[in-house]
Amino acid sequence: VELLLNQPMAGDAVGLRDRAMLETLYGTGIRISEMVSLNVEDLDMEEGEMRVMGKGARERVVPVGRTAAGAIAAYLAHGRPRLARATAQRALFLNARGDRITRQGAWGVVKKYARRVGLEDAMTPHTLRHSYATHLLENGMDLRYIQELLGHVSISTTQVYTHVSRRKLRE
Repeated sequence: VELLLNQPMAGDAVGLRDRAMLETLYGTGIRISEMVSLNVEDLDMEEGEMRVMGKGARERVVPVGRTAAGAIAAYLAHGRPRLARATAQRALFLNARGDRITRQGAWGVVKKYARRVGLEDAMTPHTLRHSYATHLLENGMDLRYIQELLGHVSISTTQVYTHVSRRKLRE
């Protein structure tokens, strides 16, 4: 994850966007479909959180970590204005044509940087979500809270992360 997150160079609008997207996926644990659906008004940078529409049209509020918030702020200040073609565009993450980035486009961004670090076969956007949850669990966060953050209806869906944590504990 660390190798992947250090890949995008923030020298241009696309690099700023890519870094913000990767940091958002890992730093919030949201699904790629949730990320591409975000609008600028879904962010509350002062509170450090975002409003996410999850599966089954269930809305939840997730915290945005410091690193992800910094990457998003840099993108909003210096990247997004260069990508936006229409001032009325509400989408947070834009493609090179100034439209909302698609799920496939965002998937391509993850794969592009995964290829650079030799993780193409092992890395998907869901890998970042899985890493987020596993790292929270390994650092002592309660499984019920992780369930809430991920938007899982059932705790059994979240419990898959305990297997990884137990293996880590044995190691």
